Amino acid sequence: MAAAPDLAPVPLLEVRGVSKHYPVGGGLAQLTRRRPPEVLRAVDDVSLRVERGETLGLVGESGSGKSTLGRLVLQLEPPTAGDILYDGRSIVGRGARETRELRKRVQVVFQDPFSSLNPTMTVGQMLGEVLKVHRLGRPEDRPARIEELLETVGLAPTMAARKPHQFSGGQRQRVGIARALAVEPEFIVADEAVSALDVSVQAQVLNLMVRLQDDLGLTYLFIAHNLAVMRHVSRNVAVMYLGRIVEHAVTADLFREPLHPYTQALMQAAPAPVARRKGVKPALTGEMPNPISPPTGCHFHPRCPHTMDVCRAEYPRTRTVGGRRVACHLYPENETPAKV
Repeated sequence: MAAAPDLAPVPLLEVRGVSKHYPVGGGLAQLTRRRPPEVLRAVDDVSLRVERGETLGLVGESGSGKSTLGRLVLQLEPPTAGDILYDGRSIVGRGARETRELRKRVQVVFQDPFSSLNPTMTVGQMLGEVLKVHRLGRPEDRPARIEELLETVGLAPTMAARKPHQFSGGQRQRVGIARALAVEPEFIVADEAVSALDVSVQAQVLNLMVRLQDDLGLTYLFIAHNLAVMRHVSRNVAVMYLGRIVEHAVTADLFREPLHPYTQALMQAAPAPVARRKGVKPALTGEMPNPISPPTGCHFHPRCPHTMDVCRAEYPRTRTVGGRRVACHLYPENETPAKV
C-alpha cells in the first residue's frame, strides 16, 4: 500500500482573496448625475496565512487598510468578497452562537486602552464581567482568577479596585491585555497596541507580549506603522499599501534587503537604527492617493522613484522573488532580486 502523502499543517488563520469595499456618496445628487456609485476599496484582494504560534506583522501608513483587515479577521465587519478561515474552517457569515465561540478563541488589544475601558467600572469589575459573560469559572473562584490575570500582565492584585483613570497609559494597556487573556484565547489581533505609548513603555509592553506568547502559546496578528516594533515581535511581515499587500517576507530578510520601493521608503523614513540602507534614497514623497480613485496601474507609481511605463498601465502580479512575495514590476518571478 502506498504511503499517504504528507499533509501541510493547516494555518491557524488564512485570508483568501478578501476585499472590503464601502460605497460612498449616493442619494439624490448621485441619481441626477446618473453615475455608478463610488466605492472606497479599503481592502482589495488580500491573501495571507498566520501559522499557529507565530506573529505576523502587518505594516503600512495610516489609511493603508491594516485596521480594516483586522476588523474583518475579528468578524466585526463582513468582507465584501473572499473568505477567512480559522483553524481550517470558514468564519464568514456564521451565526451568533458560532461568533460567540470565536470570541473565546480570537481576541483584540486596541490602540487606545482608555477609550476601550469602561471608566465607571473598576478593573476587577471589568474582568469579572468578561468571565461572567463567557461563563468561565464559578462565581466564587472569579476573584482569584482576576488576581491571577493582573499578576500575569505585571500588575499588583490590589489594582483590581482601581478605575481606568487611576492607571498610567502603559498600565491601562496591560489591563487591556489582561481582559483579552481572560477568555484564554489562542489568537490575538494587536491593533496598534503600543503606538500611543512612550518609547520606553512600548518596549516593556512588547516584552510582555513576547513573554506571554512563549508562556501561553499565543498567535498574533500585529498591526503597526512602526517598523521597529515589527522587527522586535514578528517572524514574518506583510507590507500593505492602499488596500493591497505589496511585500510579504520573513522579518530578517525584509530588514536585510527590502525589495518593494514602498518597503524601502518605509525603512528610510523610520528613525535609526531600524534599517537605513546605504545608497538607497528616500522614496516616500507626496501623500497617499485617494482610495476612492486610486492611480491606474501600480497604486504606488506616483510616489515611486523607479516608475516605468508598465507601472502606470498595469497593476503588478504578486510574484515569488528570492523566497518572498512581492508585487512589483522591477522583479522577474523566481529570480534573484535585482539591486535597486
